[in-house]
Amino acid sequence: MQNEKRLNRREFLTWTAVSAVGVLAASCAQPTPETIVKEIPVEKVVKETIVVEKEVAVEKVVKETVVVQKEVAVQKEVVATAAPVKYKEAPMLAKLVAAGKLPPVEERLPLEPCVMKGRDGIGKYGGTMRRCFNGVSDRWGPTKLQDRGFIWLDENLNWIPRLAKGWDINADATEWTWHLRKGMKWSDGEPFTSAAMQWRWDNQVLNKEITPGGVTGVYKDMTMTSPDDYTVVFKFPYPSPLFATRMGGRQTIWTPGHYMQQFHMDFTKDKAALEKEYKDKGINDWVSYFNDRDRFDLNEARPQVGAWLMKQPITAGEMFTMERNPYFWAVDEEGQQLPYIDKITHRLFGSADVRNMWVLNGEIDFQYRHMTFSDFTLYKEGEQKGDYKVFVGVGASHTAMQVNHTTKEPKLNEFFNNRDVRIALSHAVDRSVINEVVCEGLATPRQYSPIGLSPQYYPKLSNAYIEYDPKKSNELLDKAGYDKKGADGFRLWKDGSGPISFIIEGTDQTGTVGEDAVLVVCKYLADVGIKATYYYAERALYTQHYQSNEIEAASWGGDRTVLPLVAPIIWIGEQPDRPWCPGWCYWRTDKTSPTAMEPPAGHWIRDIWDIWDNQVCKEPDAKKQTELFWKILDIWAEELPYPTWIGEQPMPCIVKNGFRGYLPGMPLDDPTGDENLLNTETYYWENPEAHA
Repeated sequence: MQNEKRLNRREFLTWTAVSAVGVLAASCAQPTPETIVKEIPVEKVVKETIVVEKEVAVEKVVKETVVVQKEVAVQKEVVATAAPVKYKEAPMLAKLVAAGKLPPVEERLPLEPCVMKGRDGIGKYGGTMRRCFNGVSDRWGPTKLQDRGFIWLDENLNWIPRLAKGWDINADATEWTWHLRKGMKWSDGEPFTSAAMQWRWDNQVLNKEITPGGVTGVYKDMTMTSPDDYTVVFKFPYPSPLFATRMGGRQTIWTPGHYMQQFHMDFTKDKAALEKEYKDKGINDWVSYFNDRDRFDLNEARPQVGAWLMKQPITAGEMFTMERNPYFWAVDEEGQQLPYIDKITHRLFGSADVRNMWVLNGEIDFQYRHMTFSDFTLYKEGEQKGDYKVFVGVGASHTAMQVNHTTKEPKLNEFFNNRDVRIALSHAVDRSVINEVVCEGLATPRQYSPIGLSPQYYPKLSNAYIEYDPKKSNELLDKAGYDKKGADGFRLWKDGSGPISFIIEGTDQTGTVGEDAVLVVCKYLADVGIKATYYYAERALYTQHYQSNEIEAASWGGDRTVLPLVAPIIWIGEQPDRPWCPGWCYWRTDKTSPTAMEPPAGHWIRDIWDIWDNQVCKEPDAKKQTELFWKILDIWAEELPYPTWIGEQPMPCIVKNGFRGYLPGMPLDDPTGDENLLNTETYYWENPEAHA
């Protein structure tokens, strides 16, 4: 019976309406995803002034871009035409206004709101979007619905204005000036001004207790000034053409200082009271308490700027609820304040069976996160009963085994730091079998590398050491000095002290295809004399382990492969939850961390850092940026930091019938928001009253 239910390629292509994926693939085959960062285009923004009781500026990005091959200043051309329209608001907010509990919509919006165009036209107000999550550490599901920054992506992966009204760059990209929206407000009604950025910079980033390791990453060597309430200037001592996209796409650059100062030891009027407050909550120091209160998912009282506000902490129980922000700063083309949808709920599931039951019962409205391709047939067969459709996105993640180059176990550290060993581990595994287990053979055997849709696609790395060749694997292990075996057939450590063994840790639960894949890997490693064991850890425990560098090896996906220049953190060893070098990661990002370990002098990780910091990040020409990034990928192709089994996996997304505004066949990657690539505020229900 098992074979009768197998999904073959023809059925898959028929079921997934492959034309939708094909359209996206065509549009992304040679994308222009980083118009500021990669080619510094001169962008022309046309503004259409809409007269009401005040003015709405409708921002439209002209499709023409002038590609600048030399460093030039960005210019903007503004043309205004009048079109009378009146602001509108959601009925649930109109009731609050009528009751005197909320100011009129005209007073809640900025003078020039961001105008968002929905993919399916003007939407309807109301309804609830139902989703699921698997625990406190799964905050990224709710986060990605609205963690947008100064700029964001359109469906063609072009960067466009969002929270910021616009920006200017000087000739050599050493100075970035951002223009905010006058009259914009926090969710508590307080003005949102340049003080939000300046307060964070002065009192968090530069505070030696909150940031003991100093300023690193995209903000390294930067200075910030705010000449007025609606202008923020970032300056660098060298060209920083990648600054906008690495910083502007996510909400990590502002803090509601008017609220958070009560938890800051430099601002509180009663230090003893603050100390008692955090100790009563079981927290050891004011910095940890401050960081806890600064997290939107743990503190619903913290003012926000996203489209939906948290109604309770994510730790509260079975349901995590988000409700519309009355002060959200965007409208649609007809002047309707966004978002359209009133509420989003995230329901806690404890097992894959429970999650799938909700899908089949029609209790999940729009979600890719946690949906697995191994359940694709199940999802498809339940479409009619559950009143939903299954769409397939282009998966950016990979199935891999991160070996920890900084593990605390000396013999294992030596083992994983041997290039021949890493290549041997790669050749030891038959990727076609992993492909069948995880994706019914529909993924691509490959190493962790930019996927085919990426402008940085690099076959040299994708195809490195992917052949199943146990003979070669055995030869390399022998060459590395691990040629002795015990009576049980497992190879011995060089000192003969016992069999070579390590634990592969991951968050794939028992009975999942993720666990099945790791067990298959363990079997193949045993065939070449390496004893590996899988250990399941709940996400919070897994986090503790990588943060303390207690992981030996990990079974974890590798994403950020659509626009790697936007988020290179795995490539340069700065993503500790993909723990191929957590000790080096913390040494680079926070040398005061007890987990920090300095890499050896002359090690190739230092070459990667040098290429990224001093070449890629300072190169204004898009083509040269990619060529320089490929130098990093050359090192990966030579050294193979860790073996990867498959990638470019088709990933299912559940979409309830009547849900509108999403993009079928979207690239599913962290920097592009996963299934939330488009402005989520423009998602809506055809019949919202049926989804209250």
